[in-house]
This record gives sequence, C-alpha cells and structure tokens, in this order.
Amino acid sequence: MEHLTQKRKLSIMVAVMAAMFFAAINQTIVSTAMPRIISILDGMDYYTWTINIYLLTSTIATVLVGKLSDMFGRKPFILLGILLFMIGAFLTGTSDNVFQFITYRGIQGIGAGIIQSTAFTAVGDLFAPRERGKWMGFMTAIFGFSSVLGPTLGGYLVDHLDWHWLFWIFLPLGIVAFIMILTLFPKVERKPGEKIDLLGSLFMTTTIVPLLLAFSWAGTQYSWGSAQILGLLAATIASGIIFVIVELYSSNPILPMHLFKNSVVTISNLIGFIMNFGMMGALIYISFFVQGVMGISPTYAGYVTMPMSIFMVITSALTGQLIAKSGKYKRFALIGMPIMIAGMALMVFMNSVWMAIVSMIIFGLGLGLGMPVFSLATQNAVPHKELGVVTASSQLFRNLGGTIGIAVMGTVMSNSLTRNLKNAMGSASADLSGLNPEIAQKMASFANPNQLMNKPLIEQTQASLPTEIQPIFAQLIQSIRDILGDTLSLVFLTGTLVLVIAFFLVFFLKELPLRTSNQAAGAPVESGKVTGEPAASE
Repeated sequence: MEHLTQKRKLSIMVAVMAAMFFAAINQTIVSTAMPRIISILDGMDYYTWTINIYLLTSTIATVLVGKLSDMFGRKPFILLGILLFMIGAFLTGTSDNVFQFITYRGIQGIGAGIIQSTAFTAVGDLFAPRERGKWMGFMTAIFGFSSVLGPTLGGYLVDHLDWHWLFWIFLPLGIVAFIMILTLFPKVERKPGEKIDLLGSLFMTTTIVPLLLAFSWAGTQYSWGSAQILGLLAATIASGIIFVIVELYSSNPILPMHLFKNSVVTISNLIGFIMNFGMMGALIYISFFVQGVMGISPTYAGYVTMPMSIFMVITSALTGQLIAKSGKYKRFALIGMPIMIAGMALMVFMNSVWMAIVSMIIFGLGLGLGMPVFSLATQNAVPHKELGVVTASSQLFRNLGGTIGIAVMGTVMSNSLTRNLKNAMGSASADLSGLNPEIAQKMASFANPNQLMNKPLIEQTQASLPTEIQPIFAQLIQSIRDILGDTLSLVFLTGTLVLVIAFFLVFFLKELPLRTSNQAAGAPVESGKVTGEPAASE
C-alpha cells in the first residue's frame, strides 16, 4: 500500500485510528470504575481475572492474527476485530454476575487483540520505517487521548448512571469505525500456496493458557508449590518445547523462530516484556490507591491519572516527529526509561493526591518518549513481508509481561495485605469487643479493603451507626486505608525495580538505520543481511 497517494493514505489512517480509539476508549473508560463494578457484582476475589482474561484472549488473538494478516491482508481481520469487540462490549453490559462479566470480557479481548495487531501493522504497510515513526507516535497518542477521556468519563458515569452504560455508550463509534474500514481500507489478495499453521497455533495456545493460569492462581487460590501450579508450569514447559519444534519444521510457521536470531527483535521484545511487567503490574493498582487509600470517588479518581495521559500524548507525538526527522530512535528510549523509573519510584512514597499527580506527570513523560521506540525498531529490523508476524511478536511479549506482572504484583499485594490486616484487626478487636455484636460484625466486615472501593457504602454504613460509634468506625476505616497504602508502596517498589532491568537492556539494543522504503531488499542486521532471508530477495 506504500504506492497509494498521500490523500488516500491519510483517509485510511483516519479509519485505522478510529478503530484504535474505539477499542482503547472502551478499555480505559472502565479503568477507574472497575473496582466499583466488581464490588457491585460481589466478585472482588476474581478482580485480577477481570483484567487477566482480557489480556489472555487479546494475547492469543494478536499472535494468531499477525501471521494470518500477512497471508490474507489486514482488512478482513480488523473488521472481524471491531465486530467481536462490539459483541463483547454489549454482552459485558448485560452481566448479572462476575463470571458472566469475565466471559464477555474475554470476547472483548479477542476483538481488541485483532484490532491492536492489524492497526499497528497497517501503519507499516502504508509508510516506510523512516516515515513510520511519526505515525507510531500518533497511534500511541490515540491511546493517550483515550486514557485522558476514558477514566474521567468512566468515573462520572459509574457515579451518576447504571454501570452497564460504560460498555454501551461508545457502541455507535464502533459502527462508524467498521463502516470506515469497510469502505476505505484496500483489499489484499491472498498469497497462493501458503498453508495455515494449525498445529503451531494449537501448541502456542496450550503454552500461553497454562502459563497465565499458573501466575494468576499462584499465591491466591493455590500456593506456589502446590501440585496445581507446578502442574500448570510443567504443562507450559512441555507444550512450549513442542511448539518450538513444530515451528522449526513448519513450512509457514505462525511465529517463525528465525526472528529471534535477530538481536534487535529479541532485545526489543524482552524490554517490552519486562517494561510491561513492571508498568502494568503497578499501574493497575493506582485506582486502589486513589479510591481505597485516599477515599476519592471514581469521578475524581480519573482526574488524578489524567496528567499521565496528557503528557504521554504530547511527548509521544513529538517523539514520533523527531524520530522521522532524525532517523534515530534509541536515544529516546535512553532518555524516557529513567524518567519512567523516577515517576514510579515517586509512587512508592505517595501520601497525598498531589504526589500522585506529580508521579503521573513524570511517568507520562517517560512513557511518551520510550513507548514508540520498540515497535518501530522491530518492524525496521525485518523485511516487509514479515511485518505482521514481527508486530504480533512485540504485542505477544508486551501482553505476556503485563498479564504476568499483574498476577505477580497481585500476589505480592494479597500476601502482604492479608498479613498486615490480620495483625491490625487483632489489635483492634478490643475496641470492638465492647460493642453490640451486630454492630461489631458490620464494622469488622470493612477489614476487607475491597469495601474501601465502595465509597457510598462506607458513607451509608457510617450514617446508620449510633453517633457515639461513628468516630470508632472512622478510625477503623482510616487504619485499613493506612495498611492498604503501605502494601501498595511495596507493589510500586517492585515495579520500579523491574523497570530498572528494562532500562539496563536498552543499552544492548542495536540501532539500525531506518529504511526509506518498504520495497528495500531487506532490513540491515549485524551480518549485513536479513536473518533467514537472502539479502537480494524480498
């Protein structure tokens, strides 16, 4: 599609960005409202699953579609992704319990993974790597803008309307995006003689699923050394080995192993994995700090995270322009990563709303500088015909990092929180022992910090208590807030240390000259030819 006129390219990009925004806004709009929604559905024990199922299904869909879109073109898959996402969003809004909610979020995740993979790959189809940088910046900015609008709007809606509307309000935008892609996006004919790698797809799925289940259940439903967790990890290893063997001998592998002989692809994917491990694992609990520790309603909680998104939008757009102008990209990662680390390190010491806002600003600056770099680096390091599969590999490692990070951080938080609450309630039991047993039981139920997410319930409970008991209840709530704050500091510290490892790896990323055309003979690598490709072929 590189041969299309600039006007046609811009029209297609508008359609692609509309699809991206539709998926992104539907994800961010529930971020601040999710604790309240899950509390209403009485499913806080499954809170991490509401996040993990989305990342799990989107991860699998991303990798499968990456190779298939190289074979059949991007258009049918991005249309399928939008359709599945709309169906999932509608059904999620009809959920009566947390298990329905998780199931329908899984359908949404499939659609999101397809949209995410094909949208970023479409940028590579339209523009050469040298020009691609600024469009990667704009695509990152789409996520940033949705992060500005989504949490604030979601908080307002969950405070003033029924929570179901969070999943229905943007469905008309999905219809618009579907029509735009259908009419504007060019169709690409299937390449003859290529077979779908069904066996590789099967074993890739049977590798990812038990891996994520193991990290989701370990430390919560089962101990790390339990037979269930060890069995899942053993299944992951066994299936992973078979998957690698299948891919090595497949004539058209879903995830070609020769990609990982390319140091740029390997290092970039490893950085993406570790960065998302620390970033997602920590940032997912910002809502717990803002709403649980500080006692801020979802409406205003969105304002706390908004600065991060605003600064990410600005810096990612500028970074893309500067990369396109200079042809250099590694320097932006070297600058951005330490800024991200500083922002997350500040979260460890948060004790006020203003400190949270400052940490969000700093983190957003670093994120905007570093985020566009690694996808661009991997796309530039391979020939154009492998664009879809290498983009999918980047998304795979990022999603795996985010999913495992959330699970590990959740275990860290859960174990520390349970221990601290047990000690605190043991010392506070004397204060409640002299109360009416019914009142004491009602107050003790708030020892579960999940109840802190439901501010109206706290206010309603306090108002229902006798006047002389209300100060004791307020003291109890504040004590639980302090315990949750200390626990979250440990979570943010873990995320900071993980980001330091990712920054260290940036120094090993080799910077290749950005190609000025997709029709180049191949991507330059250390040996002077594309790994697994003759230098003269494309």
